[in-house]
Amino acid sequence: MKGILGKKIGMTQVFAKNGKLIPVTVIEVEPNVVTQVKTIENDGYEAIQIAAFSKKEKNTNKPMQGHLKKAGCEPKRFLKEIRGVNVSDYTLGQVIDASVFSEGEMVDVSGISKGKGFQGVIKRHNQTRGPMGHGSQYHRGVGSMGTLLPMHVLKGKKLPGHMGHALTTVQNLEIIKIDLENNIILVKGNVPGPKKSLVVIKTAVKNPDKINEKVDLVFYEVESQDTTNENNEEETEESVENKEETEETKEEDQSQE
Repeated sequence: MKGILGKKIGMTQVFAKNGKLIPVTVIEVEPNVVTQVKTIENDGYEAIQIAAFSKKEKNTNKPMQGHLKKAGCEPKRFLKEIRGVNVSDYTLGQVIDASVFSEGEMVDVSGISKGKGFQGVIKRHNQTRGPMGHGSQYHRGVGSMGTLLPMHVLKGKKLPGHMGHALTTVQNLEIIKIDLENNIILVKGNVPGPKKSLVVIKTAVKNPDKINEKVDLVFYEVESQDTTNENNEEETEESVENKEETEETKEEDQSQE
């Protein structure tokens, strides 16, 4: 088991050389710092605590400042504990980047889903509505609350309530591309949460050893501004020369007439 913290940037699509279009989620992965290593002797279980995304010191309380100073890092916004790792491979203050994963590896991504407020049973539980005619008098209601005998609503009844804004995990997502230069991981498919939300990427629980074949992507190079400016200057020079030639020919024609 291994993991890293990241920020969801949004979704886009990439093209493989075999012609397939792959929808991907762009996740920004800044270097993570190991802020604590928990052992069975001291804590009763093995785990590591990692932190990412810096914030101002004035927005951090004193206990958290002291905790992070032990690891020799500045105040961080996102701290998370990952269990099931080999703690002997990690040290306090160690920096982890996107290279901890490899392309084609299967991962589970966890995050807080989009909040949708207070919703009815049709949207929240996918129930059906009644007839929309005026005589039905039942359109988007909850429906029957249960039998007459208990004289109370049965436990587990699907009712309107708060929807979304809950910890959600999407399993078995494939890593398509890892860009160490820009600290970006492209994950195939969708990831829970809105844009700029914090997510946790961990080794897939159901397929921890599965690594798919690497996908060759198509990249398009954009011409630099210097070359475009040179081309524009050459075009302007040619256009000026052409104008001068046309003016000379017109003067010659007028003189002949």
